[in-house]
Amino acid sequence: MDRDCWQAVPTLVGRHVRLEPLQAKHADALAAAAGDGELWRLWYTSVPSPDTVHDYIGKALADQAAGTAMPFVVKDAAGAVVGSTRFFMIDRDVPRLELGYTWYARRAQRTALNTEAKRLLLGHAFEVLGCAVVELRTHVFNHSSRRAIERLGAHFDGILRRNMRMPDGDLRDTAVYSILDSEWPTVRKHLDFKLAGGMTP
Repeated sequence: MDRDCWQAVPTLVGRHVRLEPLQAKHADALAAAAGDGELWRLWYTSVPSPDTVHDYIGKALADQAAGTAMPFVVKDAAGAVVGSTRFFMIDRDVPRLELGYTWYARRAQRTALNTEAKRLLLGHAFEVLGCAVVELRTHVFNHSSRRAIERLGAHFDGILRRNMRMPDGDLRDTAVYSILDSEWPTVRKHLDFKLAGGMTP
């Protein structure tokens, strides 16, 4: 495994989506994207509001500097910012990482954009970084997120009870999913089939 590939956040480009390294300059565009549906009002998510977006980006960039995260801004095919996602909890010794902090403006949800973004991110994790496993977690009550993860073909590992403090102070129960490197070829084929029009996003 090339250790240099862990140092910089890549730019990943597909037909429907472009993933670029998150930067402080994206704050206003991210706030506007979150405003499409007022996503920060969903109690089971951690989407930044216009008041918290700078802190949100600052924490992501601090984790990147510490070598534990790779944060991305998500753009649609027209180049408009529609959300954010990241690799985090990076452990190079396994190697493993979590894929999360994913949210999209309402107009981008349940579209090919998300399918292709996951295809690009998982491809990078397994084929470039050489991960043995990629984990995906979400609030147990975030049913739309859980369905989206399950549509990827991820394995449901179980529920971690009261394991994370939410922005409002509540302790969340977390649904945990994973994809192994041995499972990636089948998951990749599934995602490519969906993107080719074989299934709805």
